Amino acid sequence: QVQLAESGGRLVQAGDSLQLSCAASGRTFSSAAMGWFRRAPGKEREFVAAISYNGGRTYYLDSVKGRFTISRDNAKNTVYLQMNSLKPEDTAVYYCAAGVVITTTPRSYNYWGQGTQVTVSS
Repeated sequence: QVQLAESGGRLVQAGDSLQLSCAASGRTFSSAAMGWFRRAPGKEREFVAAISYNGGRTYYLDSVKGRFTISRDNAKNTVYLQMNSLKPEDTAVYYCAAGVVITTTPRSYNYWGQGTQVTVSS
């Protein structure tokens, strides 16, 4: 069993930076692939970024490549999403998720956090 808790979401202006954190409980964090997803109002849940269990591989949504960076600290059971050059279209609830393998597919992740709201004003 893994429990996930996101934090760091808030209201920012376009062009600002923000770092989201996802703290995990449980012994399996260091062997889990981690992902960040988001859901904007009226839209489907969308893959944002993913990282393999040891940080050796990362995947990104095309629209965030070069602006967002996913990383993890297995000693702290935490995964991060550094978001730079934020745009209004990045506004969404951001969720972290844990799974067995790194993938962009939401249904492949077994555990989900409650989400943290990121709002980017223009």
